[in-house]
Amino acid sequence: ATGIEEHNNYAQDFIGACEDIKRELPHELISGGVSNVSFSFRGNDPVREAIHAVFLYYAIRNGMDMGIVNAGQLAIYDDLPAELRDAVEDVILNRRDDGTERLLDLAEKYRGSKTDEAANAQQAEWRSWDVKKRLEYSLVKGITEFIEQDTEEARQQASRPIEVIEGPLMDGMNVVGDLFGEGKMFLPQVVKSARVMKQAVAYLEPFIEASKEKGSSNGKMVIATVKGDVHDIGKNIVGVVLQCNNYEIVDLGVMVPAEKILRTAREVKAALIGLNGLIPP
Repeated sequence: ATGIEEHNNYAQDFIGACEDIKRELPHELISGGVSNVSFSFRGNDPVREAIHAVFLYYAIRNGMDMGIVNAGQLAIYDDLPAELRDAVEDVILNRRDDGTERLLDLAEKYRGSKTDEAANAQQAEWRSWDVKKRLEYSLVKGITEFIEQDTEEARQQASRPIEVIEGPLMDGMNVVGDLFGEGKMFLPQVVKSARVMKQAVAYLEPFIEASKEKGSSNGKMVIATVKGDVHDIGKNIVGVVLQCNNYEIVDLGVMVPAEKILRTAREVKAALIGLNGLIPP
């Protein structure tokens, strides 16, 4: 969107090149600088973030493996206002000759204080939603400010504390997973969502422990995040749920080599081994 006609197809050419490279050289990895696509709108962060989100959505779907972009300024594709998303797509995909002019006309609407006012209005609105929807929103947006307050409200409504994890919290993480799988959320945003989930689970753990049924053990299980990976949110959730069902959990933590996992399983006579692995560092 530089206003120079020869530049109009640059983004679409890159997206097409990603598809061609992956088809001809399927094991090659592709990276690209994303901020250059939006440089013409420097000073208008909402429009730049929309351009980044749309460009990444199409580039990733066509084979781009890594984008160089400010991870703290990434919008979620589905959360973009429809008129802004459509205008940006017209520019990125070069769908119409007057795309740049239309985006320029629209850009002023999203500059500065008007966007701040809209964001404040949205925050006031979502805090009035049902607690299950508030938990989902916090997870998708990576908001920790209200997570313990909302988790407690959900616990008060549930028959057992574990139901908060199995219900609204997992429902929210499923939304995050779907958005990530569709290329509408990106890894830095998923990491923020995982931190929110971890905080909610940590809040519930004392209540879950207190509500555990006393009785015979269903057996021991060794769980660990494999060597090469530092992520533990999935492992921690599995551990909490199984503990509630009278399994004795031996948690070895993260970055655990296979030899240690097998040795521990033999030593404690574990009935099960659970392995967690997401993305290597």
